[in-house]
Amino acid sequence: MEALKNQCKASRKIWFLQQWISLGFTFAFVIPLIQSLDYSEALSKSLLYFEAQRSGRLPYNQRAIWRHHSGLTDGLDQGVDLVGGYYDAGDNVKFQLPMAFTITMLSWSVIEYGEDIAAAGEYKYALEAIKWGTDYFVKAHTHPHVLWVQVGEGDTDHYCWQRPEDMTTSRRAYKIDEAHPGSDVAGETAAALAAASILFRRTNPHYSHLLLVHAEQLFEFGDKFRGKYDASVGAAKGYYPSLSGYKDELLWAAMWLYKATDKSYYLTYALENAQSFGGTTWAISEFSWDIKYAGLQLLASKLKGEKEHNKILQEYRSKAEHYVCACMNQNNKTNVHRTPGGLLYIRQWNNMQYVSNAAFLLMVYSDHLRETNQMARCERRSVGPEEIFAFAKSQVDYILGLNPRGMSYLVGYGLKYPRRVHHRGASVDSYKKRKSFISCTQGYDNWFGRKNPNPNTLIGALVGGPDNKDRFNDHRRNYMQTEACTYNTAPLVGLFAKLHGLERGTDIEDSQLFYARK
Repeated sequence: MEALKNQCKASRKIWFLQQWISLGFTFAFVIPLIQSLDYSEALSKSLLYFEAQRSGRLPYNQRAIWRHHSGLTDGLDQGVDLVGGYYDAGDNVKFQLPMAFTITMLSWSVIEYGEDIAAAGEYKYALEAIKWGTDYFVKAHTHPHVLWVQVGEGDTDHYCWQRPEDMTTSRRAYKIDEAHPGSDVAGETAAALAAASILFRRTNPHYSHLLLVHAEQLFEFGDKFRGKYDASVGAAKGYYPSLSGYKDELLWAAMWLYKATDKSYYLTYALENAQSFGGTTWAISEFSWDIKYAGLQLLASKLKGEKEHNKILQEYRSKAEHYVCACMNQNNKTNVHRTPGGLLYIRQWNNMQYVSNAAFLLMVYSDHLRETNQMARCERRSVGPEEIFAFAKSQVDYILGLNPRGMSYLVGYGLKYPRRVHHRGASVDSYKKRKSFISCTQGYDNWFGRKNPNPNTLIGALVGGPDNKDRFNDHRRNYMQTEACTYNTAPLVGLFAKLHGLERGTDIEDSQLFYARK
């Protein structure tokens, strides 16, 4: 542990120097750019971001004070209360699949690193961020076999540049049911509720039980009535289509339900369907709101099964390590590309989502290998937990500013960060400052195309990030790089907490306080 603390303090300077020298910069120019990173500040700001993304009636203790109530009639036309939840990005639609994945990853962050989050004084805010999502999911699950999965339409919403407080676009709600299945979104929502139920078990057992009831019903619904949700909800197809299908979500949900309930049924489901559903056959090099295989495989690889389960669990582990090794550049063929500055690079559209998810999975697996005194078995060579940790940390440090541009891609952190985030609410004067109605065309004419920085800072948002050459254009029109999403930031909560805990040295008293709070 002490070695890790020292490495945490020193490795970013060494890495930063190596990257800049390799790019041809002089040593004299590099030295002033070396900065000390404050993971505690980054953690606090990452949780603040979720308050800026809230839909519905905002609470009295809302800290993103430039936001106001919005979407207060959501679901009214369909006779259901769908007020609440999160806007996924810079628009004003509520898409359930990425929202549920956000809550799953937030919950996983707290499950893994809750002690460090508590030591940083942020545990309350982490649970509030999760509960804002799970409260909405409970509302949206109006019948065991009915789940409302979208509010608003991407097409009409994207023709408008309006604050959520002014929305005049369609707020039509869409659902899945027995005749219109959506196993993927039902499975991801079940996973989110199951993961969250683990966290509320001690502080709010009644609520934890409620979440589990809904999670188990949703899993049963998704498994019994199988189908892709975007085949049932056409309005989702152009924005969050389930390209990976639904089998990964069903396995993912089963694994989380097993962790939450300890019922052998869910483990058996994940083992018996491992091959036919792709859990032990798909070797994947990305993890996202759509493709859950790598996360599923990593969860399974940490389990200690009975002897009859060992073979399948080892197959899960083999595929989990394929992902880890691809990120570490230790497979013979299928490795993840990197920018010249060392950032993992999957694709040009919102690449940072893959980076933050990868860093989180690598950190969790590094912890597991260290605890069990094991190595990751890659095709080129074995890789130890310290090396995996160091690389995961390098991705976090790149995000926070240790990169060729010296720019933090976490909005509001550091001296240099994106000022023109592609975000309707942040780019228009706040409702509290300008209460007069702003129409669709007014928003585009007067706000969208302005060269000025946004009037409201979307603190804690992780934008799409640089291209494959570490280049970044800070402009609202450049939505591939300047739009931020909730699922970008969610895994960072755990990462920032872990790194802050290592730097400060979480002691026994911190642990006792944490468990007392729980």
